Amino acid sequence: MDTYPRRMHTALDTTDGRGLAEFYRVLLGLRYRPGDEPPADGTEDDASWLVLVDEDGDRQLAIQQVDELTPSTWPSPDVPKQMHLDYAVPSVDELHRHRQRAEELGARLLYDRTADKGEPLFVLADPAGHPFCLLVGEA
Repeated sequence: MDTYPRRMHTALDTTDGRGLAEFYRVLLGLRYRPGDEPPADGTEDDASWLVLVDEDGDRQLAIQQVDELTPSTWPSPDVPKQMHLDYAVPSVDELHRHRQRAEELGARLLYDRTADKGEPLFVLADPAGHPFCLLVGEA
């Protein structure tokens, strides 16, 4: 039986990581992944990558801090919508297998981070150019 990548979460870029995470945490009734909570003492924190989970602990959203981001002008086509999907696979072998499958289906490789033993991944673009990640992790 074939295994397929599973959506891990949807990742949103922002120039205010903690602010956007708080917005979605409150709006959707989510909570931070353990270790991603704001510091209890109110000091500034490194909010460069935050994950929000549901009541079962399943990942729902990831918030990625970026230096600059031009807000979407949708429905005007000047600046399109901005987000990407992360898909988890169980092993490095499956990571390579699904990269090949994705490329056979029309994806192209944008970034190879398979040398990172902590979280090997590929960033690919779908046929329309939307980025998505394949990574070894738990969905």
